[in-house]
Amino acid sequence: MPYTLTPDEGLTVDADTIDYINEHVDTGDRWVLNFGPQHPATHTTLRLVLELDGERIARCTPHIGYLHSGFEKLGEHHDYNQYVTVTSRMNYLSPLANNICWHHTVEKLFGIEITPRCKVLRTILAELARIQDHLLCLGAAALDLGAFTGFLYGFNPREKINDLCDFIAGQRFHPDWTRVGGAMQDLPDEEMFKKMVKSFLYDDLVIALDDLDTLLSRNRIFIDRTRGVGVLTHENAVGWGATGPIGRASGIRRDLRKDEPYLCYADNWDGQGAEAVKFSVPVSQEGDVYARFQVRLEECKQAMKIVEQLIDKIPGGPIDTFPDAKLTKPPKPDVYGSIEGLIQHFEIVMSNRGWKPPVAEVYGANETANGELGYYIVSDGGPRAWRAKTRPPSFNNYSLMPQLIEGHMLADTVAVLGSLNIVAGELDR
Repeated sequence: MPYTLTPDEGLTVDADTIDYINEHVDTGDRWVLNFGPQHPATHTTLRLVLELDGERIARCTPHIGYLHSGFEKLGEHHDYNQYVTVTSRMNYLSPLANNICWHHTVEKLFGIEITPRCKVLRTILAELARIQDHLLCLGAAALDLGAFTGFLYGFNPREKINDLCDFIAGQRFHPDWTRVGGAMQDLPDEEMFKKMVKSFLYDDLVIALDDLDTLLSRNRIFIDRTRGVGVLTHENAVGWGATGPIGRASGIRRDLRKDEPYLCYADNWDGQGAEAVKFSVPVSQEGDVYARFQVRLEECKQAMKIVEQLIDKIPGGPIDTFPDAKLTKPPKPDVYGSIEGLIQHFEIVMSNRGWKPPVAEVYGANETANGELGYYIVSDGGPRAWRAKTRPPSFNNYSLMPQLIEGHMLADTVAVLGSLNIVAGELDR
């Protein structure tokens, strides 16, 4: 007969866990382990309740909500430019990708087309954000399995991307760079920007990817810990809505940059017949931890190719749609030198008269490092969203954890969890 736990036995266990144990576990055969949130591999924000049969996981129950910040509710109180600061704090590993996706959706709502210069810069920064996210995922996954050197290989080059964020926006970690119809500001120095990007690609990234590949891809310990572990079949990947590297590692040939192209991933992005950037979508069939590692490594190389195609072809012209669309802040000389510019600045920044979107609902999505990131906006015609919802890839990916880990050993938990790259900011929102 199962032993019944009660809260007054001096145990440092919360009431939910006690209820779970009493309902599901025969403590004569199995025992329950809290894996996180105070475990280094769960980054103090994820919690897995594991039911163990010896050292084998019989059941896994993920818990969320340890970093819940009401991000979606804030979308009802911030206007379409202010909310970009919140999107940066969802996936804080690649905040620029969140910024770009949010304003991609808002511009879809307003029905405006951004300038060719803005498209190229957003594409370059979106790919740098993809690399930024993947490098940390690859390095942290190696760290969780004991390869501290791999973490340094992945983490150190990211500093150059933080330097780029600082250069274009004045902030290293949360650049909040995009605005409706453009950006907070144009490049301070285009030639310096090109020089910094090329230095990162050829002086840092190439070496880092080669080092990670050499250290881990044929490493006996790493292969033993990742091959055949956490297998997600193609059928389950489709059924559970897996996207991004996790879906592609299980044979799903879907990438929004190819299937629903936007920015410079689409043909005629400049209105003059320019071809879409050329790149390959890496796909594997194994669906295990090792396959997800390899897919992310190859995606970094493909992102590098995309940036190489664009970095020397940044068009001239304005970065904002102003004055045609009347949706962006005017240049400072116009604010200080003309009554029209001053009025436009006042309406956008100080009053509620600047935003006049249609009464409509819209969904926009981008292919980010973890998969399909989407925003759903319901507009009532006011200066801010009536409802703003997020389709976060981390939420879908985290729901896969039980079927990936059940039946494996306890030590495999960190390998599987690291391969999912869960970011709690967008998971909990």
